[in-house]
Amino acid sequence: MDLKLQRKRALITGSSSGIGQAIARTLALEGVSVVIHGRDRKRAEHVSEEITTAGGKATVAVGDLSTESGSRQVAQASVAAFGGLDILVNNAGGADRAPITWEGENFDEWAESFQQNFFSAVRLASLLLPELRTNGWGRIIQITTGWASHPENVAVDYAAAKAAVSNTSASLTRALAGTGVTVNNISPGPIVTPALERTMRGIAAQRGWGDEWPEIERRAVAEIVPNSVGRMGHVEDIANAVAFLASPLADYIDGATLRVDGGRIPSTF
Repeated sequence: MDLKLQRKRALITGSSSGIGQAIARTLALEGVSVVIHGRDRKRAEHVSEEITTAGGKATVAVGDLSTESGSRQVAQASVAAFGGLDILVNNAGGADRAPITWEGENFDEWAESFQQNFFSAVRLASLLLPELRTNGWGRIIQITTGWASHPENVAVDYAAAKAAVSNTSASLTRALAGTGVTVNNISPGPIVTPALERTMRGIAAQRGWGDEWPEIERRAVAEIVPNSVGRMGHVEDIANAVAFLASPLADYIDGATLRVDGGRIPSTF
């Protein structure tokens, strides 16, 4: 299927590894010129070089999105790279510290988590709105989490920050009505990334599951993160969903949350 994305231009935040890297690769294969973002220039340039070697168009924007100056730097570099921007994928973030629970007074860590997972998305959307409005067509796609609507007593800060991102998507939809710019969320379930694999291997060692990944994944899905599909998600599952929502074929989808979680959180609405 032709997604009609040729010659579109996209910034994918947090795309020097993991889900963001897969999104960038997939969009590039569809003819999108992609801006690879990260805080580590070497890692971002490695992804960019992979894409250009495969025949795609890519460049790099480096900056810390938890700061105003870093966000502004990334936004300006992204618009300048290909003479404008059509697609913003707010993917950056994560829970890269010991998960916060309700035990203890972790107020500074809460604030840091919101800077990383919420305000980073708010800053970039705000900075790039004038560019997207001017084009008369655009996409903002926010990567959230199933915990945003169904939180657990772990990583409560991350879940709350992503729930706030979902809320801003709804208000952005109203703010951009009639402009040709749509705003949607993608809510992933457990996705196999290096960080998740490390976590699951640690659990496997504690529970005696062995060290073969297929068996670890099978036990994890059966005992820890069950879903109706019977496997964990792959980064390509999220990337494919982003590619569709980013395309003109999704013009009539706005203000929606697409769950890509193997049926882990089923719903009727």
